[in-house]
Parts: sequence; structure tokens; C-alpha cells
Amino acid sequence: MLQLDFRDRRPLYEQIKEKIKTLIISGVLKPDERIPSVRELAQSLTVNPNTIQKAYKDLEAEGFIYSVRAKGSFVSPLDVSVRHPRREELLQELKKIVAELMYLNVPMEQLLNIIQAIYEKREV
Repeated sequence: MLQLDFRDRRPLYEQIKEKIKTLIISGVLKPDERIPSVRELAQSLTVNPNTIQKAYKDLEAEGFIYSVRAKGSFVSPLDVSVRHPRREELLQELKKIVAELMYLNVPMEQLLNIIQAIYEKREV
């Protein structure tokens, strides 16, 4: 399911968190689908269970997963009526990135094409 890069400078829990997010965003993991338990994932990746727990805690705080006592962790369904706290944070980050790209003279059409390609799920 996941592969870690032990040469990557980022902490392992961040790598795990990002890889699970990618699986959720890309639709590989569906809403309400159970994800591996902390113990299962720790064994398959041969990492400390506390590392997995930290990644799961962050994912839950960001609204990507939810936990059910004695059942496990599951992918959160996307509720469009609820404002994700991460949404505003990402939009602010995007504004900064676009401003920097404008400074570097990247044409608006190129940015729009990239965004459109992402929405159409094709490679840029």
C-alpha cells in the first residue's frame, strides 16, 4: 500500500500522512473505507506504531479520516457543507505561490492550464 523513503529528510509520519492523503484525494481510498490499523501498518512498513499513530492523529485533525472505537480508522466522506479548516490555509498558500509565479513572469494562461489539467485529472 505505502512505501517510505528512508533517505527523505521529512519525518516518517509526514511521509505516511502525505501518502494516505494522496490515496484519499486520488480516489484510491473511498469514503467510509477502513484504512489499516496502526499495528497493521506499522508491521507492514516496519516502523514504530507511535509513528503511524502520529500520522493518523494529524489526518484526523485535518478531517481526512475518522476513528470508531474498537472498529478502526476510516476515510471521512467529503461534506461540502462543512468548511474544512485546511481549505482556507491552502487557499492562502496558493495565493502566495501564484504571487511568486507572477513575479517570475509565468503567464496566467500557463497557470490556468495547469489548474484545468489537474481538475481534468490529466498529467501536466
